[in-house]
Amino acid sequence: MQEHSLLYSGIPWTCFCILDTNARHAPSCGSRLPVHMMHHNSALWTGRLAPLAANPLVGLPKDGIFGDYHPSMSSGSQEHSMTYCLTTHVTGGLVFCSDSRTNAGTDNVSIYSKMHHFCWPGDRFLCLLSAGNLATTQGVVKRMQQDIDQDAEIHLLHLTSMAEAADYVGLINAEVQRNQANRDTANTNFEATFILGGQIGAEMPATYMIYPQGNYIHESSDHPFLQIGEIKYGKPILDRVVRPDLSLEAAARCALVSMNSTMRSNVTVGPPVELLIYRANSLQAGRYLTFSDEDPFYRSIGERWSQGLLRALDDLPRFAWESATTNLTEATENGGR
Repeated sequence: MQEHSLLYSGIPWTCFCILDTNARHAPSCGSRLPVHMMHHNSALWTGRLAPLAANPLVGLPKDGIFGDYHPSMSSGSQEHSMTYCLTTHVTGGLVFCSDSRTNAGTDNVSIYSKMHHFCWPGDRFLCLLSAGNLATTQGVVKRMQQDIDQDAEIHLLHLTSMAEAADYVGLINAEVQRNQANRDTANTNFEATFILGGQIGAEMPATYMIYPQGNYIHESSDHPFLQIGEIKYGKPILDRVVRPDLSLEAAARCALVSMNSTMRSNVTVGPPVELLIYRANSLQAGRYLTFSDEDPFYRSIGERWSQGLLRALDDLPRFAWESATTNLTEATENGGR
């Protein structure tokens, strides 16, 4: 397990979010480099109509699930859900978790970070999780960093709310996709989806899922989590366990179990696993950890969860024909009779 101190980072509703670059103001930030190479939940829509600018955002959200695509993959090829990212929002703060595997086919698997952090201590903290076309996700992060470095009129340090930040990322996402598509001759799928979470000033922490078209949704108070990528395997525990009063550390362990369950069921989602824990109102970078497949703590999380499920199964009510003392081992040996 590695811990670092950082100084820099549903069900979709049918809706549009049109952005106005003149009305948005944007923070400067340091973004973290990738792990290896440089590199739905029921939800409430909170997208606000903003300026149209030169880029009308067209289209409606699909299912919010996109795999990691290499630029060489055509839109006609099968979609690969090569990503799983999630965030949970509890009273104590925010938890972000992502895998690091991406590919352009079964023979071209690579490792790239899908988590990017931005922090100005005492003022704001933001974390961006990405899924989709790798060229697009890298282009979005690069543009955000360039805006900060060049002190553009609109960048992360100038924004006054998380909703404005979601607008800003959504507009850049749509622009990058459009620019990529204009140069494309192979019908490549350049779509990318993001989760943006964090806190700006005295505003409450918040998380948003940003769709390829640039519109976005806010996490639901009843189900305070968002997922992108290969969401189905890791969703059950989130549905059953995550609630606003869950402790921040318990929410982090829950995120690791959700990731572990996904990795066990889909080998296209893989390590290293990145975890970031942000404590509400701290306006600091929080705790950032990475886990390999062989990390003792991460392995223990998976093993303890499997053992706990077996014990819970053994504790379930017996059928009328079963002996009250029949346990899971006996039932297995008897073929369930």
